[in-house]
Amino acid sequence: MKTLLRVLVVVGVLGAIGFASYGPAKAYLDERNKIKWRTQSVAKGSIVQSVNSTGKVEPVRRVSVGASVSGPILELNVDYNSPVKEGQLMARIDARVYNSTVARDQAVFKTREAEVARADAMLQQAMNDERRGGELKKITREFISDAEMDQFRFMRMTRDAELLVTNANVEQAKAQLENSLANLAYTEILAPCDGVVIEKKIDIGQTLASQFQTPEMFVIAPEMEKRMHIYASVDEADIGMIQKAKADNEVVRFTVDAYPDELFDQGKIVQVRMSSTEQQNVITYPVIVETPNADMKLMPGMTANLSFQINKRENILKIPNSALRFYPPRLQVHPDDRKILDGVEDQKQAVTDTAKQMSADEKADASKAKNTRYVWIAEGNFLRAKQVRTGISDNRFTELVEGELAEGEELIIGEKPKQ
Repeated sequence: MKTLLRVLVVVGVLGAIGFASYGPAKAYLDERNKIKWRTQSVAKGSIVQSVNSTGKVEPVRRVSVGASVSGPILELNVDYNSPVKEGQLMARIDARVYNSTVARDQAVFKTREAEVARADAMLQQAMNDERRGGELKKITREFISDAEMDQFRFMRMTRDAELLVTNANVEQAKAQLENSLANLAYTEILAPCDGVVIEKKIDIGQTLASQFQTPEMFVIAPEMEKRMHIYASVDEADIGMIQKAKADNEVVRFTVDAYPDELFDQGKIVQVRMSSTEQQNVITYPVIVETPNADMKLMPGMTANLSFQINKRENILKIPNSALRFYPPRLQVHPDDRKILDGVEDQKQAVTDTAKQMSADEKADASKAKNTRYVWIAEGNFLRAKQVRTGISDNRFTELVEGELAEGEELIIGEKPKQ
């Protein structure tokens, strides 16, 4: 009997201990198995909306310097990267053939001038013969016949025509001489403008042949020390925002691979061209950005990674983009908010099924509706939804336009891994 009593006492004590520890143990297990959420708070600050693109750095202008005459290169005074001034001698072509041509045409010109003098003298002689014959005819009509007078008159007319011909020959010889002098001058290749030689396509001893096509000798880039252009390609979906940024004179920031740690932040959009390009069903438009280049760091052909600033908001509430992307598990959502998940799922399916059948008005309304979103907060053991209307966005935050959120409020962005 005593043994049974002792057993009952022990069992009772153990039961009391188990009953007393059940509540804390259950609470511990519940807390241990409870989902831990990763959160990020609503912040206050500024947002800069940008459109990113890549482009190629090029000079504002490229001036091609060619040769109008043929011949071997005797002299070369510039090389790659050489700065040149307008009128500077860059190269010289062998001028011996052109010098001889000028000498020949000068002799021809002098010959034609001598012929004019001779024709003028002969004209004066014919005019004097005609005048004397006329005077004799007045004194005695029988002294000179009408046939002889006709000879004097027609001889004078012939000499007059010969003078006109010789004068025309002089003009022709003069034009030929000027052409030869021009060709002689073309043997000296002069810089057409101030700039920097960025391409050199000849060497001393090389023979140029200009009969059928003007050979390109140099390419000069004017104003490289002042400014450069960046030729970017922007997707058609973003070109409207680029047009707005140009109208608002927004700044363009970019980097180049040669100086990855340096930000160039003085770019300006100077042109949005209408000449579209289609590649693999993607339409892009050329956008020209101008930037200073006083330190000559930017060189032709460099690849620029551009950010076009479209909009900027300051001193606003910002929602983390990760909170907008978060889609909660259905069982963790408060029953009153599960209909939101159903609506979102139905809306996604409807958009997928009817996107191609929507009218333009419906597509525009659907695009506006995208700005109405939901974010989630932890409330007890469940997640509750809060509706917000968003504005511009960057790569981290989105502007809060409407919604019952306060600065510092924690929003769910994901589930913490279990340890």
